[in-house]
Amino acid sequence: MSGPPDPPESAGRWLRFAREDLHSAQTLLDNDDAPRLVCWAAQQAAEKAVKAALVYAGIRFPKSHDIDRLLRMVPGDWNLSPDVADAAWLSDWALESRYPGDWPDADTVDAQRAIAEASKMLRAVERDLQGRGVGGAAQPEES
Repeated sequence: MSGPPDPPESAGRWLRFAREDLHSAQTLLDNDDAPRLVCWAAQQAAEKAVKAALVYAGIRFPKSHDIDRLLRMVPGDWNLSPDVADAAWLSDWALESRYPGDWPDADTVDAQRAIAEASKMLRAVERDLQGRGVGGAAQPEES
């Protein structure tokens, strides 16, 4: 019988999922496919990155797409802070990109911004986790 999941291993898995979501967002953008889906995948990347930090810290988190709320749960000794990226703006895409509503459709500018904001969040989490021995080297910054 296996015991509880190893926090560094679990955090690494969340981080891998975040990287895959960000890669998917970039691939969609590169192919000029549905900017709303780019925004959604980027939001998911940022959310999963923050959840990787919480998993590593042993903090149970609610089922929520509110990245700001999740960031407020991250311990104070982490460099990850709510102003790393526009978490509130990214969080909106969890709903606005998936369902029609009273908001405008995402465009290419939104998609590019979503990837940039999610990339900042992912890099910040990678740096913090790398400092704690998780996840290997941080991904290189895009120029």
